[in-house]
Formats: sequence, structure tokens, C-alpha cells
Amino acid sequence: MRIMGLDYGSKTVGVAISDSLLLTAQSVETVWRKSENKLRQTLARIEQLINEYEVSKIVLGFPKNMNNTIGERAEKALEFKGMLEKRTGLEVVLWDERLTTVEADRVLIEGNIHFENRKQYVDQIAAVFILQGFLDSISNEEK
Repeated sequence: MRIMGLDYGSKTVGVAISDSLLLTAQSVETVWRKSENKLRQTLARIEQLINEYEVSKIVLGFPKNMNNTIGERAEKALEFKGMLEKRTGLEVVLWDERLTTVEADRVLIEGNIHFENRKQYVDQIAAVFILQGFLDSISNEEK
């Protein structure tokens, strides 16, 4: 079984999947939606990916503020967590994602990806960082 990592944003959800050994995270895709309220299609696509990759758990980025408080974006992530759990029946783990999008953008800049192309990849890369952080933490716990 694999673990799915998600970077939830106002217009997109970056998706990453672990390998079957739960060692590495790979980007899969960015799911786009036209508005914040139209989550049905987004949830349906995530459910398709869960089935395709035989996912057993979801790690959802939790965008806390830098001072460790929970703001509007984190509240939206909590709502999305509830929707995911209800729709998929899987455990959804919240993972502190502070600065993952900044880091993902930096990686794309260093890779000389043009600004107009970065938008389609930044959320996928952020999802990889979220999932890899989680995978590293469970690997460290086992040691």
C-alpha cells in the first residue's frame, strides 16, 4: 500500500504518492478547480488516484501561520480533511507544511523553470515535500 500527499490550495491540489516501500515521494499531478466551492470533481479525481495507486493513508498539508496559530487557510484544510475522510474512508494525517510552497518555488527557479510554467508544478512539488517529510518521520521513528 502507498501513502498520498496533498497540498491543498484555493484553486489547486498538488498530489504526490509514495513508493510501495514508503521511502520516497513522487509527484503525480495538480488537480485544478474553477472555484473554492466546486470540490466534488476534485474529490472524485483524488478518489480515482487513491484507487489507481492503492493508497492506504493520506497526508494533507496543514498551513499553520509562522507563529504556530491556525488561520483561514488552515481552517479550509481542516474542512477538506473532513471531506476526504468522509468520501474515502481513509485516515487523513495533517502535516505542518510551513514554507513548503516557498521551497518548491525555489527548486523550480533553480531548475530554470520559467515563471509561467512554475504554476503548474509548484503544488505538486510542495505535495512531494509534505509527503517526504512525513515518510522521513515514520522512518526515523522505526530506527
